Amino acid sequence: MDLIVASNNKGKIAEYKDILTPLGFQVFSQAEKNIAVEVEETGSTFEENAALKARAIYELTKCCVIADDSGLMVEALNGEPGIYSARYKGLPTEHERRMAVLEGLRGADNRNARFVSSICFIDENGVERLFTGTWKGTIAFREEGTNGFGYDPIFISEDADGRTTASMPISFKEQYSHRAKAVKQLVDAIHRLKTP
Repeated sequence: MDLIVASNNKGKIAEYKDILTPLGFQVFSQAEKNIAVEVEETGSTFEENAALKARAIYELTKCCVIADDSGLMVEALNGEPGIYSARYKGLPTEHERRMAVLEGLRGADNRNARFVSSICFIDENGVERLFTGTWKGTIAFREEGTNGFGYDPIFISEDADGRTTASMPISFKEQYSHRAKAVKQLVDAIHRLKTP
């Protein structure tokens, strides 16, 4: 059965192919299906944005679709960057966005944060299912590490030994992250659907 991932992010596509191909899906990126749609993320939550992206692709294809939206929420910054994580304060680079978070926390005692990932799965009949994973931790005082991307160099997860996610092996993130938790819920749901 064909399944389209509402993304052209090569890393994300590869990850979904690894997970979903053994479950009987032929996984494609938007580009592989010649879908040149950029969905505007007008939702106020990760769940809403994931659903907007999935619905747009489903309406075009009537095919199984997965879309996700994720980001970092910092308590002392009133939940920012949140749904604007990928475009925080309009800054063009990941490094600048990380620096903006660190600057915002200057002098703050509370450095609690969490990553959130929401996945919307629409099956071939148009039935929607939402899965959300959360990964708690704290924000470091400086960037550290070269593994990962986004806010990984400043995020210390509750599962780590005080090192940032970017300082840990990639396999660590694949096991513990917010996306890993949401994907596990998705896979469990697909297994249940396939079991008579």
